[in-house]
Amino acid sequence: MSVRMLRLTLRGFALALTLAGLPAAHAQERYPSRPIRMIVPFTAGTGMDLLARAIGQKLSQRLKVPVVVDNRAGASGNIGTEAVSKSPADGYTLLMTASTIVQNAALSRSVPYDPVRGFTPIGVAAIGNMALVVHPSVPAKSVAEFVALAKAQPGQLNYASPGNGTPHHLAMELFKLNFGIDITHVPYKGTAGAVTDLLGGQVQAMFLPVHVALPQARAGKLRILAAGGLRRSPVTPDLPSLAEEGVRDIDVDIWYALFAPAGLPREIVSLLNVEMAAILAQSEVRDNLQKQGLNPVTGTPEELARLVETDLERWTRVVRAARISSD
Repeated sequence: MSVRMLRLTLRGFALALTLAGLPAAHAQERYPSRPIRMIVPFTAGTGMDLLARAIGQKLSQRLKVPVVVDNRAGASGNIGTEAVSKSPADGYTLLMTASTIVQNAALSRSVPYDPVRGFTPIGVAAIGNMALVVHPSVPAKSVAEFVALAKAQPGQLNYASPGNGTPHHLAMELFKLNFGIDITHVPYKGTAGAVTDLLGGQVQAMFLPVHVALPQARAGKLRILAAGGLRRSPVTPDLPSLAEEGVRDIDVDIWYALFAPAGLPREIVSLLNVEMAAILAQSEVRDNLQKQGLNPVTGTPEELARLVETDLERWTRVVRAARISSD
């Protein structure tokens, strides 16, 4: 067959595909065929950034295309999150984020995205356990003793957070609602200042990521009363979880997950979910993440969708009951 006849044949094939409702370019393109951009709506060094880079590097090797991590920080994560929600649902723009995507929506109705309908869930990637800690001067060795102390001294104990509406703040407000106690919130402009004053005894309590609290507890500068929400933290297996201490509906742990814009084709969702699970099963990846205080987990897109819906309902209830507003 001549070159001219071959070209005519190919053109005819492409035209037939187009008339059949299947664009020729899409029929010939196999996902992925070009670089994937994974947007992280916070700065480098955060838990979601560490996850994105760990998963992105392995995903690039497995899919044979570059995976570029793009930090789009600002507005408590809303800038990068909105950018993903408005991107094409073709699998080339992904979002690695945390439960803040739901908490931000609970805090404000004006967030520029819908956490339930604005994204395609791909899967949970990790859990960051939170710990309830107190200064050693606080005469409480357990959650029960801390609650009894707070009830005996309403409004006299202070707790710190990195700012209004942060996960640390919401966790303590949920804790307060659960036990009906009055502890005064002292918001700071970031974690460093809050931890400094907690170590100095200017504030008495705080919720902190376990990997941040543990070195201070080992040095005797803080006391951990509970670590982990529904389950014990694997980093502190000898310490009770909040659920073991009688706290109801108190899963304050931070989850991290991968999303895509709404409408991503099911076959791409399945591919990315399977690939991410395979990556997180690698001992090298798991060990590196656990050193950063992140516990790799996997799950189905449907499980992540339910998690988003239930967390949105729960945190909206907490925000309204505690009359919380973001900074």
